[in-house]
Amino acid sequence: MTSTPPTPSADQSRDDEWLPVGQLVGAQGLRGELRLNPASDFPERFTEPGPRWLQAKGSTPKEVELLDGRQLPGKSLYVVRLQGINNRASAEALVGCTVLVPATDRPELAEGEFHLLDLVGLEARLAGKNDSIGTVSNLISGGNDLLEIKLSAGKTVLIPFVEAIVPEVHLEEGWLLLTPPPGLLEL
Repeated sequence: MTSTPPTPSADQSRDDEWLPVGQLVGAQGLRGELRLNPASDFPERFTEPGPRWLQAKGSTPKEVELLDGRQLPGKSLYVVRLQGINNRASAEALVGCTVLVPATDRPELAEGEFHLLDLVGLEARLAGKNDSIGTVSNLISGGNDLLEIKLSAGKTVLIPFVEAIVPEVHLEEGWLLLTPPPGLLEL
C-alpha cells in the first residue's frame, strides 16, 4: 500500500478516484479522538494505522495519518486517533468529513461477494416482473444497512438490505431483485 494519493487522469471522475469508507460524526473525549460511522465491512480500515484521506463537503481530499482505532463495545461506531489532532476543538473541526481511501485500495472478495457501495446505481426489480421500479440512489450504513431506492414514480423509499428482501444481486447485469413484504414500498 502506498501513501501517495492516486493521480487523476483527465477522463477519471472524482467518484472513480476515491472510495468513501466512513463519516466522522463526533468528537470523543478531550484528547482529539473522533467517532466514526463506518461505510465499510472491513474493520481494518479504522483500526490499522496508515494513510487515509478526509474530505469536507465540496473540498478536495486531504491526506491524514490514522494512528489507531477501536470499535465501541456493542456499537457499530469506531473511535479513531488522527495525527496532529490532539484536542477536542481540533476534532470537532473535522466532524462531518468523509473518510476516503483510494478506489484502488479495495480488498479482494470471494466469488459471490461484492462491495456494498457497488449497489448504488443498480436497477431495482420486483420478483415476478422484469421491469425496473427504480434505482438504488444511496446506501445508509449503521446497525443495519438500508438501500435508498428512488422509485420511477418519483418517491424515495428505504429498503433493509437483508437476504429475505434483496435475495439476488446481479452486479454485472446492473440490477437487484426485491421481494418486499406488503406495504414496504408504500411507506
